[in-house]
Amino acid sequence: MAFRSPTVIPGNGATHQLIKTDRSMLALSDETSVMKQIQATHCPDGREFDVRPLLDIVEDILKRATLQVETTLTPTASHAESDDKNRCNFISKLETLSFVIDRICCEICYNSLGGSDAHAITLSIFSMLSNYSWDAKLVLTMAAFASNYGEFWLLAQIYSSNQLAKSVAILKQLPIILEHSGLLRPRFEALNHLIRIMLEVTGCIVEFRELPSTYISPDMPALSTATSLTPTAVYWTIRSIVACATQISSLTTMGHEFATTEAWELSTLAHKLRNIDEHLKKQLSICYQHIEEKRTVEAYQVLVTLFETIHIDNIKILKTLIYSKDDVPPLVEGSTKKRVKVEVLMKKNVLLLVSGLDISQDELSILEQIYKESRLHPTRAEVQYEVVWVPIVDHTVPWTECMQKQFESLQDTMPWYVVHHPSMIDKVVIKFVKEVWHYRSRPILVVLDSQGRVVCPNALHMMWIWGSHAFPFTSLREESLWKEETWKLELLVDGIDKNIMNWINEERYILLYGGDDIEWVRKFTSTARSVALEASIPLELVYVGKSSKREKVQRVIATIIEEKLSYVWEDLTMIWFFWTRLESMLYSKLQLGKIDEEDSTMLEIKKLLSYDKEGGWAVFAKGSDIVVNGHSSAVLPTLTEYEVWKEQIEIKGFELSFKEHHEKIHCLSHTCCRFEFSKSASRIPEQLRCPECHRVMEKYISFLCCHED
Repeated sequence: MAFRSPTVIPGNGATHQLIKTDRSMLALSDETSVMKQIQATHCPDGREFDVRPLLDIVEDILKRATLQVETTLTPTASHAESDDKNRCNFISKLETLSFVIDRICCEICYNSLGGSDAHAITLSIFSMLSNYSWDAKLVLTMAAFASNYGEFWLLAQIYSSNQLAKSVAILKQLPIILEHSGLLRPRFEALNHLIRIMLEVTGCIVEFRELPSTYISPDMPALSTATSLTPTAVYWTIRSIVACATQISSLTTMGHEFATTEAWELSTLAHKLRNIDEHLKKQLSICYQHIEEKRTVEAYQVLVTLFETIHIDNIKILKTLIYSKDDVPPLVEGSTKKRVKVEVLMKKNVLLLVSGLDISQDELSILEQIYKESRLHPTRAEVQYEVVWVPIVDHTVPWTECMQKQFESLQDTMPWYVVHHPSMIDKVVIKFVKEVWHYRSRPILVVLDSQGRVVCPNALHMMWIWGSHAFPFTSLREESLWKEETWKLELLVDGIDKNIMNWINEERYILLYGGDDIEWVRKFTSTARSVALEASIPLELVYVGKSSKREKVQRVIATIIEEKLSYVWEDLTMIWFFWTRLESMLYSKLQLGKIDEEDSTMLEIKKLLSYDKEGGWAVFAKGSDIVVNGHSSAVLPTLTEYEVWKEQIEIKGFELSFKEHHEKIHCLSHTCCRFEFSKSASRIPEQLRCPECHRVMEKYISFLCCHED
């Protein structure tokens, strides 16, 4: 590589440029020896001060002074005015530090022009700051550099409009430098790039010093690694400061033509610092994660303890769950859509509707219907409860415009209170909701009494089964309601279809049936009608679909209507609600810990849910009394073999004759039951007894998702 010899101006130190470069390369090649020298200067005497305010000032100066190099060197637009209030508290501290900062300024300027190499100047600075901590050494040196660098560009920015600045700028050759901006562009690009990295490394070092010792100890691996790297990072950053200061000094003392001999060094230092910065940031990220985990555990335990404590009202509990700060009202009132404080819920029974943004319209429409019905009678006790939607989202997933629109759409349709935004729900609360209240992804309705105590972990089941009649939605009330229930047709269809309720009152024969095999439906309905006609009984057939395979069910409904096979629920929400209520009965018993009790009602519910997974089925009733709850493999043959048992009708009656023949066929054809529990369900039983053979069922876990059709 060839070097052009500079023109020597007496006293300006230009003859030392090549010597300085050689010494810099020597230091780069022997880092171990260099770091031993640096460590030898480190003798902290315990003096401590908060470097953050000083670093804030340094960052403000350097960011305002950094140039964007286009065709000409033009300073960047100023940032918004900084908050000077925080600086006022630091003025008194600056009085004691200004002397040190000035000494560093002089050390860098004098020695860089006097012929000393970069390492020697750096070592001199370390010796000067031997009693300070590593972060203080770095920030003080950065402050010294920022003072000179800021002054340089302050003149560059105002010299054309201020006569005093213009005269000083001429002495420092600034007009000449700016006139040759094209030639100097690579130099300033390299300079700006290095300064940005210097700031990043400095900020990183200070962040390590600010880590809270309550949550992280020095022997934590990531912090220990960063601590061992800190002297190296501080050395190379101060070394880079010296290089940058030398560049500016050479411009103002020798002119633009002498400012190109060390461009490679800036790039080399930038590469070196970038590697250090990336390694430090990686360790810092691990440290922050460790601290966050510790804080989460602590906050989680505080939340658990809060629910174990007796309170005079529910406000402290609700504020912790919804939004603990007092800066903004966290709730939106359903009817007026106005922002309100949590205090509007004081001493009321509160039902927390916990769900994601994927809560179905079917669920919302039924819940809204029950909610509004309870408000029709203002003197009733039910008005003492309020519903609050608590939206749960994954905070690690970026919030998008699409998600915002989905949230707003749901919020607009809800007549109850809604949390203003999902971001208000703390992730510790989300952890609590998942681990203590067993929330997965299906909605749950957690009931808090007027003192904030959880009186039911999920009232959605009893809400679906009994509606507002289940008020005050406590687990005790749930148990009481079950004691009143028997295996009657009203339990299956109550509140869904008035026609069926009328038929029940008229003591008609009713056949509820379901499945997705249209050929079986055709054969079953035609056979049932033939038997009813021959037996001269008033029979009503009702198709209630299937718990899944929505598209197939729609096709079956269309065929039934077209061929006039039977009465059918055309509204799919009715079908959804029928099966949701049945599943809720199972989950309700599971939540109460009584899933396998010797309960005849529960046995029949489990059978029906199992039959739904295995094909067609039918429930045969007279009025409210259910006669047969059977699978297609036994119900249809029972009807087909009407001639075999019709003679018994005169002796035993139609219902008993039908039931006895069905039991004979069932004993020969029945298979054990099968249940499917989604992993999104809030509770899954550890074990379950088969309602047919009463043995404990085998448990399998499937990770496959089947298509609906």
